[in-house]
Amino acid sequence: MRVFAISDLHVDYEDNLKWIYNISSYDFTGDILVVAGDISDSLSLLERALSNFVRRFKVVLFVPGNHELWISRDKGIKTSLDKYTHIRSVVEASGAQQSAFRADGLCILPLLSWYDYSFGQPTQRLLDVWMDFRTCQWPTGFQMDDVATHFEQWNYFPELGDEEFVITFSHFLPRIDVLPKFIPDALKVLNPILGATRIERQIRKLNSKIHIYGHSHVNQHTHIEGITYVNNALGYPHETRITSKRLRCVYTVGDENC
Repeated sequence: MRVFAISDLHVDYEDNLKWIYNISSYDFTGDILVVAGDISDSLSLLERALSNFVRRFKVVLFVPGNHELWISRDKGIKTSLDKYTHIRSVVEASGAQQSAFRADGLCILPLLSWYDYSFGQPTQRLLDVWMDFRTCQWPTGFQMDDVATHFEQWNYFPELGDEEFVITFSHFLPRIDVLPKFIPDALKVLNPILGATRIERQIRKLNSKIHIYGHSHVNQHTHIEGITYVNNALGYPHETRITSKRLRCVYTVGDENC
């Protein structure tokens, strides 16, 4: 049994939708797929993509990203918290899951999250241009820290056996230094909306060996302080230099090196 990772599928793009339908129907039927958010802000496309994965993999695990919480396309949804309720229903109906997976000494735990400005304070320019600030709607008085706390409270921390191999996954970055050094200084204006240090604290508490994340659209595989961090984004169709456009195996039961 292998564990594969993918994120940031953005199936609103026809090329990306075709990519997920071209995944083999035979090669992964005994395997696990971890999807670290940003499939689509459309509930119908989210359901189509997850159902497609469920037909191809033994287990499909998912956490929503920021795009899933946008409310501009699905009519009749007033807040992004209401949208999350709909997302949970779509995930369940598709046959995918947001709950912990445990089998054969392996434990995979989803970590719901949001950015909380622990990577830095946003500039006015970022507040003006970042789509989340226009397409997400939070209850009156909610700040970003409140949003992050709300989602964090959904997370489940089971009693873990000493021999269990733990993999965690979130959409947002757990620490800013998982980004490669080639990121231009001009793009560091985005740091405040990339992730939250509270995710890293949860990872450490769970003694995770591998953490899968998304959001940055920069494929990365790095080791920091005993943990392997993996970002394997499909990304937008034009992002061919920073994404690999393929599933990535991150773990095989009985063989940590996959």
